[in-house]
This record gives sequence, structure tokens and C-alpha cells, in this order.
Amino acid sequence: MHGRRKPRSLEGSYSALTVVALGANIICNKIPGLAPRQRAICQSRPDALVAIGEGAKKGLSECQWQFRRMRWNCTNIGTSHSIFGHVFPVGRYPGSREAAYAYAISAAGVAYAITQACSQGNMTSCGCDRRKMDGRFSPQGWKWGGCSADIKYGLKFARLFVDAREIEGDARSLMNLHNNRAGRKAVKENMVVECKCHGVSGSCTMKTCWTTLPPFRKIGDFLMKKYRLAKEVEPIRSRRARRPLFLKCKKSKKPDRKPKRTDVVYLQRSPNYCDYDPLTGSLGTRGRRCNRTSDDTDGCDSMCCGRGYNTHQYTRTWQCNCRFHWCCHVTCNECRERTEEYTCK
Repeated sequence: MHGRRKPRSLEGSYSALTVVALGANIICNKIPGLAPRQRAICQSRPDALVAIGEGAKKGLSECQWQFRRMRWNCTNIGTSHSIFGHVFPVGRYPGSREAAYAYAISAAGVAYAITQACSQGNMTSCGCDRRKMDGRFSPQGWKWGGCSADIKYGLKFARLFVDAREIEGDARSLMNLHNNRAGRKAVKENMVVECKCHGVSGSCTMKTCWTTLPPFRKIGDFLMKKYRLAKEVEPIRSRRARRPLFLKCKKSKKPDRKPKRTDVVYLQRSPNYCDYDPLTGSLGTRGRRCNRTSDDTDGCDSMCCGRGYNTHQYTRTWQCNCRFHWCCHVTCNECRERTEEYTCK
């Protein structure tokens, strides 16, 4: 039945038990890039370590899919040995739109994975959302039942862990914290209510409903819209304070207008990502595939930054028009197709 608490995931349980068996202190001390508070959480909650790692990988995978047809395609993310540290190291990379999206989707991935692990019974201190159990009625008249995802717990735990790395207190940290929150908000705003009808012959005289996580792609798409509408911000300081107090929208008619909590924000305009430049997080586009007939970002004119492209010709051969003859053999024709592939110079 949909909505009931799912059986404990064997793969997730095995991984969590492995972490516990090997010793949380040993494992957590060997993970590079963790802030002190993150290391403390890792040691006190080893059962969450697997979910956090899965969430970070989920965010990276989604980022690479969303940017697969753009000059910057997330390939510089994850090159560090740690999937828990900074996505873009502070101090080396600018606070660009791309950095903003990367932080938002990473935070969303961790919140998503923690919530999912709770629903699957893979974490010891959480499970189904108790506020939506025991047959309580909603304002809409249907009854809560099954196993609702405890999104409140997932968001809180993800905030404690992911935000713990922002210890510098500078403008970039404020930007990262804001985008982390926007990522978590994206998960919350896209939660789905699923229902099952009860009644004679499917009359649906009563509905039992529960909340569940959406496909992660929906969250990636949601944040991609926020990325395209991202707000450029600047730090505001008091006269005496060295550290910035908050971020305000840079191009706003209203003075000191703060961005919305769901906005994706950035501090600096993005580079063009045409050439390799480790200081901007750009691997360049040399050797990237492009679409010769596209006018979009994946088109050769845009992707190759005016440098031109190379044409590679291939011949694909396969069996086709196969026929069965009684009895008992099959004859096929050999089909060939000439294809071309284009890569940036």
C-alpha cells in the first residue's frame, strides 16, 4: 500500500552499520574538508553520514544534468577528495550565479536524502512525521495516514550540518548561507501530497493522504528557474562592524531591500567560461561536444566561443530488417548510418 512506512533499505542499513562498525571517530577524522562542527555531528550521528554523502552526490549529479548544455557544466565540482566540504572554495572562486546554484542544489540534496532516510527507517532518531499520523483530519477534510515524510526534521538536520561550514562570517559566507536556505526551501515547497480513496466501489467517500518527496529532478528544475532569475546582492556593513550584517539587492529602487528567502543570490557576475581558468572555476570548452544546428547554449557558435569546431565522422553499422524463416533461422540486412560529431577547438 502506498504511503505506509517503507521497509528498511538493506543497502542503506548495511552502509550505516559499516560506518558504526568501523568506528565513527576513525572515519570522521579521515574525511577531509569538514569544519569542526561538521566533524562533531559526524562523530555523534554516524547513522546520518551515509545519507549526507548520498545527498551531496545527488546534488552534484543534478547540477551536472541541469548544466550539461552550457559552457560551465559542473565538472569542477567534486574534484576535491571531500564531498562534504565547500563546493567552490571560498577565497578562490567568485560568488557567481553558478556557485549560487551549486550551493543551493547541494543543500537541497542533503535535506532530501536525510528526509528520505528517515522515511525508509535508515536513521535512528527519526521516522514518519508524527504530526500527520493517527488518523488526524486535515482542514480540507481528508484524513492523514500512512507514512508522511518528516521534512521538518530533514530540513533542520541539513541546516545544522551544511551551514556549519560557513565560519568565515564574510560576504561570501552570507551568500552561501542564503543559497543553502533557498535549496532547503525548494525541497519544502515541492513536497507532494498523495492520497488513496476509500469507499464502496471506489466512491472515495473518505481519503487517506500522506506527504512524500517529489522526484529530485523537480527540485533541480525549480532551482534552475531561480538561477535564471538570480538576484545580484551586495553586503551591508555598519560603521563599526568589520563583518557584513546582511545582503541587499544591488539593483533595487528600494534602499536596503533584502532578497527573498527563496531567491538564489550571487555577489559577482559570471565569467564567460570559455577558457581554462582555475581562479574562476572554469575548465573551458575546448573538446566539448556542440550542436551545429542549435541556436541555444549548446550550439557550436555559443559553446565554442567563436573559436570554431572540429568535425568527426563516424559510420554506425547494425543489423536491420530481420525476418524469421520457417523453420528455423533469421536473416537480416546490414544497415549503415553516417553520423557526424562536433567538438570545440
